[in-house]
Amino acid sequence: MEAWQSRRIDDPQPMGSYPPGDVTFLLKDISNIKLEVALDARERAIQSGTHYSEMLPQEHLPSSDYLNLYQETLELSAEKVAVSVGVVAELIRTNKGPNTVLVSLARAGTPVGILIKRYLQEIHQMNLPHYSISIIRGKGIDENALLYMLQKHPGARLQFIDGWTGKGAIRKVLTQACGKMARDYGIILDDDLAVLADPGHCTDMFGTREDFLIPSACLNSTVSGLMSRTVLRDDLIGPHDFHGSKYYKEWLDHDQSNHFIGSIVPFFNKVTKEAQEMAQSFVTHPPEISWHGLRDIQAIQTTYQMADINLIKPGVGETTRVLLRRVPWRILVDRMDNPHIRHILLLAEARGVPVEVYPGLTYSCCGLIQSVKGDAE
Repeated sequence: MEAWQSRRIDDPQPMGSYPPGDVTFLLKDISNIKLEVALDARERAIQSGTHYSEMLPQEHLPSSDYLNLYQETLELSAEKVAVSVGVVAELIRTNKGPNTVLVSLARAGTPVGILIKRYLQEIHQMNLPHYSISIIRGKGIDENALLYMLQKHPGARLQFIDGWTGKGAIRKVLTQACGKMARDYGIILDDDLAVLADPGHCTDMFGTREDFLIPSACLNSTVSGLMSRTVLRDDLIGPHDFHGSKYYKEWLDHDQSNHFIGSIVPFFNKVTKEAQEMAQSFVTHPPEISWHGLRDIQAIQTTYQMADINLIKPGVGETTRVLLRRVPWRILVDRMDNPHIRHILLLAEARGVPVEVYPGLTYSCCGLIQSVKGDAE
């Protein structure tokens, strides 16, 4: 086993539009490299075998209509998000204690990690370190980032954080990565994943299992510290580097990242009692991890004769991503009047994607990606 304590890992360069006290991105800045690919070309490449982490989707600033819907959704759901943040934060406090490092999975996990950090600061005067690192399906977690944190915080317990669950793919990657860390370095890590929403029933650390719209899922980099998705390509990322990401600082005037955080934090004091009661109920009666959502996905795969289950993206967050950066085939919804899918219907209409009701769906919606043959993200 390698003496990982002595491995030299350079400090990260400051990145992102969040205040430094909110999060440290353990990512290599590759902002000067052109990696964006048009949606259709990217879809063909992914389904022809190119790994999704080797290129970036072309991002666009949201339209005024879409931004208005985001703002409206944020106003309507801010307190609900705050409750979920509070529940998860209380569970982390109970289960892990004060010697905890918050580790959000970039980039959907980043704003959630910041909110959890802020809650623990404001309600419990706990100032936990928070890092955001890369995890990639099919390639694993950034081991240099893990070792960096463990070197900086000897004896600390890591708490992994993401925004929501879909099929549970990232949870499985995390479990595999923790097993690899044990085999390669003798490091034992908890593979529990804390999320705001767990409609897939993939974890027991969640704020809710309702498939509701977490407003940050509506936007791309402009609600994630202006950071791109993470990149892992041999010609860009060396053996001692963190995984890569771009910082779109040219969009600072359009950034919603800190406004999103600032819209949720004021509700923390109001929801503390409710959050603590819900968290205590989860401690007393631990929720079952049933992977129930996966059975829905398998049924959809059969119904629509889809060869690749990876082309089915369940849940509000994942369906939003399909419409923003993939080539969608159709959208399935549990019912057309579900208030959590208004932005989905708007995006689908804009892209000319058919929407169908799929009765009995565990999730609010699912996005089905157009097959062009091959593998998928």
